[in-house]
Amino acid sequence: MTTSRRAVPPNLVLVGASVRSLACSAERAGWSVHAADLFGDADLRAIATNAVAVGGRDRHYPESLVEAVATFPPAPWCYTGALENHPRLIAELAGTRPLLGTSPDAARAVRDHRRLAEVVRGAGLGFPDTFTTPSAVPRDGSFLVKPLASAGGRGIALWDRATGPRDPETHIWQRCVAGDSWAAAFVVDRRGQPRLWGTSRQLVGLGWCHARPWAYCGSLDVPLASLAAPLRDQFERLGHALAEAFAAAGLAGLIGADLVVEPSGRAHVIEINPRPTASMELVERATGESLAAVHLAACGAEPPRPVAASPTTTIWGKAVLFAAGDLRIDPADIAAMQTACHPLLDAERDWPPLADVPCAGASIPAGAPLLTTFAAGSSHADVLDRLQRRVAAIGAIASAGQPARH
Repeated sequence: MTTSRRAVPPNLVLVGASVRSLACSAERAGWSVHAADLFGDADLRAIATNAVAVGGRDRHYPESLVEAVATFPPAPWCYTGALENHPRLIAELAGTRPLLGTSPDAARAVRDHRRLAEVVRGAGLGFPDTFTTPSAVPRDGSFLVKPLASAGGRGIALWDRATGPRDPETHIWQRCVAGDSWAAAFVVDRRGQPRLWGTSRQLVGLGWCHARPWAYCGSLDVPLASLAAPLRDQFERLGHALAEAFAAAGLAGLIGADLVVEPSGRAHVIEINPRPTASMELVERATGESLAAVHLAACGAEPPRPVAASPTTTIWGKAVLFAAGDLRIDPADIAAMQTACHPLLDAERDWPPLADVPCAGASIPAGAPLLTTFAAGSSHADVLDRLQRRVAAIGAIASAGQPARH
C-alpha cells in the first residue's frame, strides 16, 4: 500500500516597506511566504508562514530587515518598495541567499537621475530638468524638492519662498511637469527582453484620502487594449530603452515607471522603481495574471502551481486611506469596515475588499496609512465614485467606532 504525499510549498522571502500585495499573490501561486516589512498587517499575517514587522522606535529600518531575514529558512528572496534606495543592503542580503529581482548595481544605476535622463531622452520621452543643488533653482514654485530616497511621494514639496532649507546631500530639485500622473509596469525576462505588462492612472494627494500633497494614494487600472496608440508607443519605447541600458547590469522582473503625461500626450518619466510596485496588483485583479508568478518567472523561478488567468471586463481601482487623526483599531471596527465594502459586482466577490488591514489593537498615528480599499466598475468615473464612498464609510467607522454601510 502506498500513501501520497502532498508537495511541500517552496519557501520565498519577501522584504520591503510593505510586501502585502506581492506576498498574497505569491501565496496564491503556491509559495510559502516569509515576510518582513514595516507593518506586519493582519492580512499579511493571515497568509504568510512567517511575518515580521520591523518598524517601531527601537528598530532602525531598513537595517532591521537584515536581522529579520536571518531568522528565515534558506530560500530565495525578492524586494518591494523602497529598498531600491538602499543598494548596499540589497547587496548584503544577496550575499546570503539568491536574489530574484533587480541587482544592487542595476538599482543604483536606474536611480541615478543623470544616467536615467540620458536613457529616457534618447528614447524620445521627456525627463524633467533635475539639479543636485538649489543654487540655480528659482523659488517660484516651478520646481519640486524631493528626497533622494523617495517612495510614494513622501517628503516632496514645492520649492518656493515658503519652503524651508533642504540638504543637497539628501535631496534633488526637479522641474514640475503639468499633466496626469501615470504608472507603467514592465517585465524584463532573463534574456533582457521587456514587455509592457500594465498601465494605470495614479491618484496623488487627494483630500478625501487624507493624503499629503504629492503622496501616492491609489491607482486606476488602464487596460492595455484601451491605451491610446501614441501613448502605448512611448511606454513601449521606454521599456526597450530601460532593458537595453540596464538589463546587462541586472535589471530583471517587474519594473515600475512613474510618469506625467502632458495634455499634448507627451510622456515625461519622473522615476523608475526597479521592483514590483503598489499599482501592479490591479493588473492581477483585472487580467488574472499573477503578479508574483510574472515577476518570479522572469527571474528564473517558476510558480509551484499554475495560476489560471480569468480576465474581467471591469475597471479596477484602489485607494489608500490615511489616518486623519491618531487611531486605535478595535476588532469590531475591522468587521464593520468589511461590511461597509460589500461587493457590488461579481468581479469584486472574487477578491478581498480591504487590504493592508492593521492588526486589532494597533495604534495608527495621524498621517500614517490606515488601509487600502478596492472597487470595480464600468469606467474610471464609476470606480472613483465607489472608492470615494467606501473611503468615507471606512473613515467614519475608524473615527467614530460605529458601524456603517455604503
